[in-house]
Amino acid sequence: MTTRLTIRKPDDWHLHVRDGAMLKAVMPHTAKHFGRAILMPNLIPPVRTTADAIAYRARVMAALPKGSPFQPLMTCYLADDTDPDDVERGFREGVFTGVKLYPANATTNSAAGVTDYRRIKPVLARMEKIGMRFLMHGEDVDPAVDVFDREASFCDKYLGPWTREFPGLKMILEHLSSKDGVDFVRAYAPQVGGTITPYHMELTRTDWFGWGLRPYMYVMPVIKTERDRQALRKAATSGEPCYFLGTDSAPHPVAKKLALNGIPGIFNAPVAMASYAKTFEEENALDRLEAFASLNGPAHYGLKPNDETITLERRPWVAPEEIKVAGPDERALIYRGGETLQWQVVAS
Repeated sequence: MTTRLTIRKPDDWHLHVRDGAMLKAVMPHTAKHFGRAILMPNLIPPVRTTADAIAYRARVMAALPKGSPFQPLMTCYLADDTDPDDVERGFREGVFTGVKLYPANATTNSAAGVTDYRRIKPVLARMEKIGMRFLMHGEDVDPAVDVFDREASFCDKYLGPWTREFPGLKMILEHLSSKDGVDFVRAYAPQVGGTITPYHMELTRTDWFGWGLRPYMYVMPVIKTERDRQALRKAATSGEPCYFLGTDSAPHPVAKKLALNGIPGIFNAPVAMASYAKTFEEENALDRLEAFASLNGPAHYGLKPNDETITLERRPWVAPEEIKVAGPDERALIYRGGETLQWQVVAS
Protein backbone atom coordinates (compact mmCIF):
# COMPACT_ATOMS: atom_id res chain seq x y z
CA MET A 1 0.00 0.00 0.00
CA THR A 2 1.28 3.44 -0.96
CA THR A 3 1.62 5.64 2.13
CA ARG A 4 3.64 8.56 0.76
CA LEU A 5 3.39 10.29 -2.59
CA THR A 6 5.39 13.19 -4.06
CA ILE A 7 4.04 14.91 -7.18
CA ARG A 8 4.62 18.16 -9.01
CA LYS A 9 2.82 20.99 -7.29
CA PRO A 10 -0.77 21.02 -8.59
CA ASP A 11 -2.80 23.91 -9.96
CA ASP A 12 -6.45 24.71 -9.33
CA TRP A 13 -8.15 25.45 -12.64
CA HIS A 14 -11.42 26.65 -11.08
CA LEU A 15 -11.41 28.65 -7.84
CA HIS A 16 -13.43 31.28 -5.99
CA VAL A 17 -11.63 33.40 -3.41
CA ARG A 18 -14.16 36.27 -3.21
CA ASP A 19 -12.99 39.68 -2.01
CA GLY A 20 -12.43 41.75 1.11
CA ALA A 21 -12.31 39.91 4.44
CA MET A 22 -13.26 36.58 2.87
CA LEU A 23 -10.40 36.85 0.36
CA LYS A 24 -7.92 37.47 3.17
CA ALA A 25 -9.24 34.48 5.12
CA VAL A 26 -9.29 31.88 2.33
CA MET A 27 -6.40 32.80 0.01
CA PRO A 28 -3.64 31.27 2.18
CA HIS A 29 -5.33 27.85 2.05
CA THR A 30 -5.01 27.65 -1.73
CA ALA A 31 -1.54 29.22 -1.82
CA LYS A 32 -0.31 26.54 0.58
CA HIS A 33 -0.97 23.61 -1.76
CA PHE A 34 -1.28 25.01 -5.30
CA GLY A 35 1.12 26.80 -7.60
CA ARG A 36 -1.48 28.63 -9.68
CA ALA A 37 -5.25 28.99 -9.83
CA ILE A 38 -7.81 30.27 -12.29
CA LEU A 39 -9.75 32.85 -10.27
CA MET A 40 -13.43 33.28 -10.96
CA PRO A 41 -14.61 36.81 -11.83
CA ASN A 42 -18.12 36.69 -10.33
CA LEU A 43 -17.63 39.38 -7.75
CA ILE A 44 -20.04 42.24 -7.06
CA PRO A 45 -19.42 44.13 -9.29
CA PRO A 46 -17.94 41.50 -11.62
CA VAL A 47 -14.44 41.55 -13.13
CA ARG A 48 -15.50 42.65 -16.60
CA THR A 49 -12.53 44.62 -17.97
CA THR A 50 -8.76 44.55 -18.04
CA ALA A 51 -8.70 47.39 -15.52
CA ASP A 52 -11.01 45.42 -13.19
CA ALA A 53 -8.72 42.38 -13.40
CA ILE A 54 -5.56 44.38 -12.68
CA ALA A 55 -7.19 45.84 -9.57
CA TYR A 56 -8.51 42.47 -8.38
CA ARG A 57 -5.15 40.78 -8.96
CA ALA A 58 -3.50 43.40 -6.77
CA ARG A 59 -5.96 42.63 -3.95
CA VAL A 60 -5.29 38.90 -4.33
CA MET A 61 -1.55 39.42 -4.18
CA ALA A 62 -1.94 41.51 -1.03
CA ALA A 63 -3.88 38.65 0.60
CA LEU A 64 -1.11 36.09 0.00
CA PRO A 65 1.24 35.03 2.80
CA LYS A 66 4.52 36.94 2.69
CA GLY A 67 6.94 35.37 0.22
CA SER A 68 4.35 33.08 -1.39
CA PRO A 69 5.20 32.14 -5.00
CA PHE A 70 1.52 31.50 -5.81
CA GLN A 71 0.38 32.91 -9.17
CA PRO A 72 -3.23 34.05 -9.68
CA LEU A 73 -4.60 33.63 -13.20
CA MET A 74 -7.33 36.16 -13.96
CA THR A 75 -10.49 35.73 -16.00
CA CYS A 76 -12.92 38.10 -17.71
CA TYR A 77 -16.61 37.95 -16.80
CA LEU A 78 -18.40 37.60 -20.12
CA ALA A 79 -21.51 39.72 -20.73
CA ASP A 80 -23.68 40.51 -23.72
CA ASP A 81 -21.71 43.72 -24.32
CA THR A 82 -18.15 42.56 -23.60
CA ASP A 83 -15.65 44.43 -25.79
CA PRO A 84 -13.48 42.08 -27.90
CA ASP A 85 -10.75 44.73 -28.10
CA ASP A 86 -10.47 44.96 -24.31
CA VAL A 87 -10.44 41.16 -24.03
CA GLU A 88 -7.58 40.97 -26.52
CA ARG A 89 -5.70 43.78 -24.81
CA GLY A 90 -5.98 42.06 -21.43
CA PHE A 91 -4.79 38.77 -22.90
CA ARG A 92 -1.82 40.23 -24.76
CA GLU A 93 -0.75 42.21 -21.69
CA GLY A 94 -0.73 39.04 -19.59
CA VAL A 95 -3.67 40.08 -17.44
CA PHE A 96 -6.39 37.70 -18.65
CA THR A 97 -5.81 33.96 -18.99
CA GLY A 98 -9.35 33.24 -20.16
CA VAL A 99 -12.92 34.46 -20.51
CA LYS A 100 -15.63 32.98 -18.28
CA LEU A 101 -19.22 32.39 -19.36
CA TYR A 102 -21.98 32.51 -16.78
CA PRO A 103 -25.47 32.09 -18.20
CA ALA A 104 -27.47 34.86 -16.54
CA ASN A 105 -28.80 33.74 -13.14
CA ALA A 106 -27.24 30.27 -13.33
CA THR A 107 -25.37 30.49 -10.03
CA THR A 108 -23.85 32.86 -7.45
CA ASN A 109 -23.41 36.45 -8.67
CA SER A 110 -24.36 35.60 -12.25
CA ALA A 111 -27.18 38.10 -12.74
CA ALA A 112 -24.91 40.15 -15.04
CA GLY A 113 -24.08 37.11 -17.15
CA VAL A 114 -24.97 36.32 -20.75
CA THR A 115 -28.61 36.52 -21.80
CA ASP A 116 -28.19 36.30 -25.59
CA TYR A 117 -25.55 33.88 -26.90
CA ARG A 118 -25.68 35.46 -30.34
CA ARG A 119 -24.16 38.65 -28.95
CA ILE A 120 -21.00 36.96 -27.61
CA LYS A 121 -19.90 35.47 -30.93
CA PRO A 122 -17.58 38.40 -31.81
CA VAL A 123 -15.74 37.77 -28.53
CA LEU A 124 -15.49 34.03 -29.23
CA ALA A 125 -14.17 34.70 -32.73
CA ARG A 126 -11.52 37.05 -31.35
CA MET A 127 -10.51 34.52 -28.69
CA GLU A 128 -10.16 31.82 -31.34
CA LYS A 129 -7.93 34.12 -33.36
CA ILE A 130 -5.56 34.99 -30.49
CA GLY A 131 -5.49 31.56 -28.78
CA MET A 132 -7.37 32.52 -25.62
CA ARG A 133 -9.24 29.93 -23.52
CA PHE A 134 -13.03 29.91 -23.12
CA LEU A 135 -14.26 28.75 -19.69
CA MET A 136 -17.89 27.83 -19.11
CA HIS A 137 -20.42 27.31 -16.39
CA GLY A 138 -22.15 24.87 -18.68
CA GLU A 139 -25.82 24.85 -17.75
CA ASP A 140 -28.94 25.60 -19.75
CA VAL A 141 -31.03 27.86 -17.51
CA ASP A 142 -34.20 27.63 -19.59
CA PRO A 143 -36.95 27.17 -16.96
CA ALA A 144 -38.30 24.26 -18.99
CA VAL A 145 -35.06 22.30 -18.39
CA ASP A 146 -34.93 20.23 -15.21
CA VAL A 147 -32.11 21.27 -12.86
CA PHE A 148 -30.58 17.78 -13.13
CA ASP A 149 -30.53 17.97 -16.94
CA ARG A 150 -29.02 21.44 -17.36
CA GLU A 151 -25.49 20.29 -18.15
CA ALA A 152 -26.58 17.80 -20.79
CA SER A 153 -28.90 20.34 -22.40
CA PHE A 154 -26.16 23.00 -22.50
CA CYS A 155 -23.77 20.63 -24.26
CA ASP A 156 -26.39 19.63 -26.80
CA LYS A 157 -27.85 23.08 -27.57
CA TYR A 158 -24.84 25.37 -27.25
CA LEU A 159 -21.44 23.82 -26.68
CA GLY A 160 -21.67 21.29 -29.49
CA PRO A 161 -22.49 23.93 -32.11
CA TRP A 162 -19.73 26.23 -30.78
CA THR A 163 -17.09 23.54 -31.26
CA ARG A 164 -18.05 23.40 -34.93
CA GLU A 165 -18.39 27.15 -35.44
CA PHE A 166 -15.10 27.93 -33.65
CA PRO A 167 -12.93 24.82 -34.25
CA GLY A 168 -9.73 26.57 -33.16
CA LEU A 169 -11.13 27.79 -29.83
CA LYS A 170 -9.91 25.86 -26.79
CA MET A 171 -12.73 25.37 -24.30
CA ILE A 172 -13.14 24.17 -20.73
CA LEU A 173 -16.42 22.80 -19.39
CA GLU A 174 -15.96 23.50 -15.71
CA HIS A 175 -17.10 21.47 -12.70
CA LEU A 176 -18.33 18.47 -14.65
CA SER A 177 -21.29 16.98 -12.80
CA SER A 178 -22.82 14.34 -15.04
CA LYS A 179 -22.03 11.34 -17.18
CA ASP A 180 -23.33 13.39 -20.11
CA GLY A 181 -20.74 16.08 -19.44
CA VAL A 182 -17.96 13.52 -19.04
CA ASP A 183 -18.88 11.83 -22.30
CA PHE A 184 -19.10 15.14 -24.16
CA VAL A 185 -15.64 16.24 -23.09
CA ARG A 186 -14.15 12.89 -24.08
CA ALA A 187 -15.84 13.05 -27.49
CA TYR A 188 -14.63 16.60 -28.21
CA ALA A 189 -11.13 16.39 -26.76
CA PRO A 190 -8.57 17.86 -27.21
CA GLN A 191 -10.53 20.98 -28.17
CA VAL A 192 -12.61 20.68 -25.02
CA GLY A 193 -11.31 19.90 -21.54
CA GLY A 194 -13.19 19.51 -18.28
CA THR A 195 -12.47 20.19 -14.62
CA ILE A 196 -13.72 17.91 -11.85
CA THR A 197 -14.32 18.86 -8.22
CA PRO A 198 -13.60 16.65 -5.20
CA TYR A 199 -17.20 16.70 -4.02
CA HIS A 200 -18.83 15.70 -7.30
CA MET A 201 -16.77 12.50 -7.04
CA GLU A 202 -17.79 11.86 -3.43
CA LEU A 203 -21.43 12.89 -3.08
CA THR A 204 -24.79 12.11 -4.67
CA ARG A 205 -28.16 13.76 -4.32
CA THR A 206 -29.06 11.08 -1.80
CA ASP A 207 -26.29 12.40 0.47
CA TRP A 208 -27.69 15.89 -0.09
CA PHE A 209 -31.35 15.30 0.78
CA GLY A 210 -31.85 11.57 1.29
CA TRP A 211 -31.69 11.68 5.08
CA GLY A 212 -32.76 15.23 5.83
CA LEU A 213 -31.80 18.30 3.83
CA ARG A 214 -28.11 19.14 4.12
CA PRO A 215 -27.89 22.68 2.78
CA TYR A 216 -24.12 22.76 2.89
CA MET A 217 -24.08 20.25 0.02
CA TYR A 218 -26.00 22.63 -2.24
CA VAL A 219 -23.80 23.54 -5.22
CA MET A 220 -24.32 24.53 -8.85
CA PRO A 221 -24.32 22.43 -10.91
CA VAL A 222 -26.05 20.22 -8.37
CA ILE A 223 -24.64 16.87 -7.30
CA LYS A 224 -26.48 14.13 -9.13
CA THR A 225 -26.87 10.35 -9.21
CA GLU A 226 -24.58 7.44 -8.37
CA ARG A 227 -24.26 6.79 -12.12
CA ASP A 228 -22.94 10.32 -12.60
CA ARG A 229 -20.61 10.07 -9.61
CA GLN A 230 -19.08 6.86 -10.93
CA ALA A 231 -18.57 8.38 -14.38
CA LEU A 232 -16.75 11.35 -12.85
CA ARG A 233 -14.52 9.11 -10.74
CA LYS A 234 -13.60 6.95 -13.72
CA ALA A 235 -12.87 10.02 -15.86
CA ALA A 236 -10.66 11.75 -13.30
CA THR A 237 -8.65 8.64 -12.55
CA SER A 238 -8.43 7.44 -16.16
CA GLY A 239 -5.26 9.36 -17.00
CA GLU A 240 -7.00 10.90 -20.02
CA PRO A 241 -5.50 14.38 -20.59
CA CYS A 242 -8.84 16.10 -21.16
CA TYR A 243 -9.77 15.89 -17.45
CA PHE A 244 -8.02 17.95 -14.80
CA LEU A 245 -8.30 19.40 -11.33
CA GLY A 246 -10.65 22.26 -10.52
CA THR A 247 -11.87 22.43 -6.94
CA ASP A 248 -14.61 25.03 -7.45
CA SER A 249 -13.88 25.88 -3.82
CA ALA A 250 -16.48 28.56 -3.09
CA PRO A 251 -16.59 30.04 0.42
CA HIS A 252 -19.68 31.71 1.83
CA PRO A 253 -20.58 33.10 5.23
CA VAL A 254 -22.49 30.49 7.23
CA ALA A 255 -25.58 32.68 7.38
CA LYS A 256 -25.84 32.74 3.57
CA LYS A 257 -25.32 28.99 3.25
CA LEU A 258 -27.97 28.13 5.82
CA ALA A 259 -30.52 30.79 4.87
CA LEU A 260 -34.12 30.04 3.89
CA ASN A 261 -33.01 30.55 0.29
CA GLY A 262 -29.46 29.23 0.57
CA ILE A 263 -26.58 30.05 -1.74
CA PRO A 264 -24.63 27.40 -3.73
CA GLY A 265 -20.97 26.62 -3.11
CA ILE A 266 -18.65 24.47 -1.00
CA PHE A 267 -15.42 25.74 0.54
CA ASN A 268 -13.01 22.84 0.10
CA ALA A 269 -9.57 24.40 -0.44
CA PRO A 270 -8.16 23.22 2.93
CA VAL A 271 -9.04 19.58 2.22
CA ALA A 272 -9.04 19.42 -1.59
CA MET A 273 -5.83 17.46 -2.12
CA ALA A 274 -6.69 15.09 0.74
CA SER A 275 -10.08 14.47 -0.88
CA TYR A 276 -8.64 13.87 -4.34
CA ALA A 277 -6.04 11.46 -2.92
CA LYS A 278 -8.80 9.52 -1.16
CA THR A 279 -10.74 9.08 -4.40
CA PHE A 280 -7.67 8.11 -6.41
CA GLU A 281 -6.66 5.57 -3.77
CA GLU A 282 -10.16 4.06 -3.76
CA GLU A 283 -9.95 3.74 -7.55
CA ASN A 284 -6.46 2.16 -7.36
CA ALA A 285 -5.09 5.09 -9.36
CA LEU A 286 -2.70 7.00 -7.10
CA ASP A 287 -0.12 6.70 -9.86
CA ARG A 288 -2.38 8.91 -12.02
CA LEU A 289 -3.00 11.67 -9.48
CA GLU A 290 -0.07 13.74 -10.73
CA ALA A 291 -1.39 13.81 -14.29
CA PHE A 292 -4.84 14.90 -13.17
CA ALA A 293 -3.66 17.43 -10.60
CA SER A 294 -0.44 18.79 -12.08
CA LEU A 295 0.03 18.03 -15.77
CA ASN A 296 -3.23 17.88 -17.75
CA GLY A 297 -4.41 21.38 -16.84
CA PRO A 298 -1.23 23.20 -17.83
CA ALA A 299 -1.14 21.27 -21.10
CA HIS A 300 -4.69 22.32 -22.00
CA TYR A 301 -3.87 25.95 -21.18
CA GLY A 302 -0.56 25.87 -23.06
CA LEU A 303 1.51 26.41 -19.92
CA LYS A 304 4.43 24.58 -18.34
CA PRO A 305 3.88 22.43 -15.26
CA ASN A 306 5.19 23.71 -11.96
CA ASP A 307 8.79 22.83 -11.07
CA GLU A 308 8.07 22.57 -7.33
CA THR A 309 6.55 19.49 -5.67
CA ILE A 310 4.21 18.61 -2.84
CA THR A 311 4.18 15.46 -0.74
CA LEU A 312 1.07 13.72 0.52
CA GLU A 313 1.15 11.13 3.25
CA ARG A 314 -1.39 8.61 4.48
CA ARG A 315 -1.62 10.04 7.96
CA PRO A 316 -5.09 10.46 9.56
CA TRP A 317 -6.05 13.95 10.71
CA VAL A 318 -9.26 15.74 11.63
CA ALA A 319 -10.24 18.52 9.23
CA PRO A 320 -11.15 21.82 10.90
CA GLU A 321 -14.86 22.59 10.86
CA GLU A 322 -14.58 26.25 9.88
CA ILE A 323 -12.37 29.23 9.32
CA LYS A 324 -12.79 32.58 11.01
CA VAL A 325 -13.46 35.59 8.83
CA ALA A 326 -13.08 39.17 10.00
CA GLY A 327 -16.05 41.51 10.15
CA PRO A 328 -19.68 40.62 9.36
CA ASP A 329 -18.79 37.40 7.50
CA GLU A 330 -17.58 35.87 10.79
CA ARG A 331 -16.91 32.31 9.62
CA ALA A 332 -17.12 29.88 6.70
CA LEU A 333 -17.69 26.14 6.99
CA ILE A 334 -15.14 23.71 5.53
CA TYR A 335 -16.07 20.70 3.42
CA ARG A 336 -15.58 17.51 5.42
CA GLY A 337 -14.99 19.65 8.50
CA GLY A 338 -14.82 17.60 11.69
CA GLU A 339 -14.23 14.36 9.79
CA THR A 340 -11.11 12.22 9.93
CA LEU A 341 -9.31 12.28 6.58
CA GLN A 342 -6.74 9.65 5.70
CA TRP A 343 -4.45 11.74 3.47
CA GLN A 344 -2.82 15.07 4.12
CA VAL A 345 -0.24 17.34 2.50
CA VAL A 346 2.90 17.13 4.63
CA ALA A 347 5.32 19.14 2.47
CA SER A 348 4.70 21.86 -0.12
